[in-house]
Amino acid sequence: MKIANPLHYPLAVLAGGLFLIVAARVVRLPALVAVPGGVAIATASATALKSREPGTIKLDNPALSRELQSVRQQAVALGDKADTLKQEAGQLLTNTLQVDLLGTVQYACDRTQELPRKIDQLALRMQGKDALLSTKELDNQLRDVQAKIKTSTGLARTQWERLANSLERNITLAQQGEDTRQAQLANLSTLIAESGGVLQQLQNKLRTADLSSDTAAAELRELGEEFKGFQESAELLTA
Repeated sequence: MKIANPLHYPLAVLAGGLFLIVAARVVRLPALVAVPGGVAIATASATALKSREPGTIKLDNPALSRELQSVRQQAVALGDKADTLKQEAGQLLTNTLQVDLLGTVQYACDRTQELPRKIDQLALRMQGKDALLSTKELDNQLRDVQAKIKTSTGLARTQWERLANSLERNITLAQQGEDTRQAQLANLSTLIAESGGVLQQLQNKLRTADLSSDTAAAELRELGEEFKGFQESAELLTA
């Protein structure tokens, strides 16, 4: 079993930190014993958590397998950033009147952190030819997106329209008997990358904006809704 980096597993860092507190303040162990012990516990915990993660899923197409793993790594990295954003938003917005904005950001961040698990489920469905999306399934996805377009405005509408165009191309591929899985992963990869850009904008704005300003609050709310929309699009592609 490969040793995992504790910094990638918050629970492992917490376990190591708790050991350090107990060792230093309760048991009063010397630092030369407490610190290595904390590191060892954090590393062991991270390795145990890593061992419980789903293994690499091999698809019938090696290139597709590589693309799948790349997309999942993107999702994990984005989930880590979303966790940081969620914590910062909680600290910065809790004492303001921007309760609705806080709710939007927290919702989007929670959905983002669930994305790696959803990609694992998608990978299982992608195994074998029976997992190929049918034209009917793609049509259903397209109808869902078209319904979103009718009820959306501004950036959110543009985002849904781009996804609709991608799905229409996938439907054409399916009608021609082509494997649509590569296109599906490409769409998902693009969504994750664009979502990361919006997350960064939202984080920067949160850190620098005057949160008492109605104008700043409106800009933050628009970014929050855009970020939320990306997560909803990603969920549709992994459903």
